[in-house]
Amino acid sequence: MSKIDDAKKILSNLGLPIKQQNDRSAGTLLALLAIKKKTSWGKANNPIIGIHSILEFLNSNYDFSYAENTRESIRKLTIHQFEQAGLIERNRDDPSRPTNSGKTVYSITPELLDVIKTFKTKEWKDKLNNFISEREKLIEKYNRKRELQKIPLIINGKKFALSAGKHNEVQVAVVKEFAKRFAKGSELIYIGDTQKKDLFYKNDIFARLGIPFDKHNKLPDVVIYDENKNWLYLIEAVTSHGPISPKRIIELEELLKNSNVGKVYVTAFLEFSDFKKYSKEIAWETEVWIVEFPDHMIHFNGDQFIGPRL
Repeated sequence: MSKIDDAKKILSNLGLPIKQQNDRSAGTLLALLAIKKKTSWGKANNPIIGIHSILEFLNSNYDFSYAENTRESIRKLTIHQFEQAGLIERNRDDPSRPTNSGKTVYSITPELLDVIKTFKTKEWKDKLNNFISEREKLIEKYNRKRELQKIPLIINGKKFALSAGKHNEVQVAVVKEFAKRFAKGSELIYIGDTQKKDLFYKNDIFARLGIPFDKHNKLPDVVIYDENKNWLYLIEAVTSHGPISPKRIIELEELLKNSNVGKVYVTAFLEFSDFKKYSKEIAWETEVWIVEFPDHMIHFNGDQFIGPRL
């Protein structure tokens, strides 16, 4: 049998659905184990590897011809199912890495590696059965590990957990630190998450303000409303892209065209060094807030401080 056929058999024995017992999933398993055509199963390993490297491994070692646009198929139709089944862990080297990071990597769990090394030996069946019987506990263990990396946030007495990463650190800081300094008496009406775009929102307020709410309508990361002033703070949390640029203002003005609310545009950064990277992209007539210096604002507003333009 070829290594691809062997890998399919392993996936079948592990109870993976038939849709994950194909060449794509078998090849992915081999790449995750660093198993080449002549590598013995006893020398399987669990390197940290990203989707791009998986494609390169298969093209180089198994005569696949996967193009870069195959990455999403491997991610959605194989990697996702492997993770759900407790076969792999994500970002072993840095559990705090954001879910949507381009640097996301995967690796076979040590527990499964120990089993696979015995494939085609007398120990295989016993090791396999023990793994399967303990799998639910292992899945719980790795889920708990991911949960520990999440960022807690309490909104109106209710606990939320945002996925790990600097982007969400900035968002939480906006809610906890920016709002109490520069938007006193205001109310959080929207905050998204890299995994759940509509994590928290007040649809009744959006409707009252004449703003269509939809998780696909390009809202900024955080929206805060001051009812007394009728000001809407539209805040982008920036770590790798997306400050309040002239183009972004055009998009948001179009979204809010039927609302008479005063609009305050804010770009929030974690550190001053991040601000310097994007300073040329930030639109005039907007504000900048930096977590590193929470008591200060940088005004791109020329003749006035924080507040909407009339």
